[in-house]
Amino acid sequence: MPVSSAGGRRRGRMSQINYWPGFVDALSTLLLAIIFLISVFTVGQFFLSTEISGRDTVLDRLNRQIAELTDLLSLERSGRRTVEENLAALQSTLKANEAERARLQGLLESGNAAQSQAGELNVALEAERQATGRALSQVEILNQQIAAMRRQLAALEEALAASENRDRESQARIADLGSRLNVALAQRVQELARYRSDFFGRLRQILGNRPDVRIVGDRFVFQSEVLFPAGQATLRPEAAGELDRIATALTELERQVPPDIPWVIRVDGHTDQRPINTPQFPSNWALSSARAIAVVQALIARGVQPQHLVAAGFGEFQPLDNGTTEEAYARNRRIELKLTER
Repeated sequence: MPVSSAGGRRRGRMSQINYWPGFVDALSTLLLAIIFLISVFTVGQFFLSTEISGRDTVLDRLNRQIAELTDLLSLERSGRRTVEENLAALQSTLKANEAERARLQGLLESGNAAQSQAGELNVALEAERQATGRALSQVEILNQQIAAMRRQLAALEEALAASENRDRESQARIADLGSRLNVALAQRVQELARYRSDFFGRLRQILGNRPDVRIVGDRFVFQSEVLFPAGQATLRPEAAGELDRIATALTELERQVPPDIPWVIRVDGHTDQRPINTPQFPSNWALSSARAIAVVQALIARGVQPQHLVAAGFGEFQPLDNGTTEEAYARNRRIELKLTER
């Protein structure tokens, strides 16, 4: 029971608390805040409207200025175009005036030049008249000289005709002498051929029928081995007998052939196609020439006159046999004697 009475007293006190004044205060505070915000918004709106209206005013002023500047620019462009047109017209006028001035200057100079030319032409005309007089006198002199030259030409024609007659006679005599000379040469050739035949016949009798000495055409052919060791140009000692007999035949030929017949014995040296390259003989040319010279010197030592001897080297370039056998090589290594005209 005592507990129940205490709880009742507390509930009575709680029911007696009043919340209304606090609620009214909160509403008043909220209302004041809303009024403040509305006042601030109104003031801001006022200033914004003022600013916007000021900017519109400035923008209108700027647009008017732009329009004025545009009008001024248009006027400037039209004025500039007018000035350029005037300037072009003035330039064309100036060019025309300069052309006219140049034309007038040219006419003036032409007039001065014409006057000076007229004076020069008068002087030249007078000089031409004097030259014409001198030319006429020279023409007269030339006519006289031409007449004299015509007389000389007639005399020369007569002399030329006489000379042509003498020339024809000389040609006839030359032709006759040529035919006589040909006959004489033919006779000399026949004599030389006869002496060649006698010489080869004499050599054939002297040398006998040897296989290493033979006649090929108009040449007397000795194998090189008869006269020289292989690869050398020094005569063998046993070749002395052959050379003695050849020299004997040549000296007899020198006594038989008349002195007015130009003849020589050509001694030709030949090798085979195998090359040689030694300090003494660097080529087949050197070897063949040295062998021919050795034979010529041996014949001169045996009494043959040097003016009747010729040494020639042919190397390997005139073979008798184109084969590559030892027999072919041996045939091509040779010394030839040929009696011929100098």
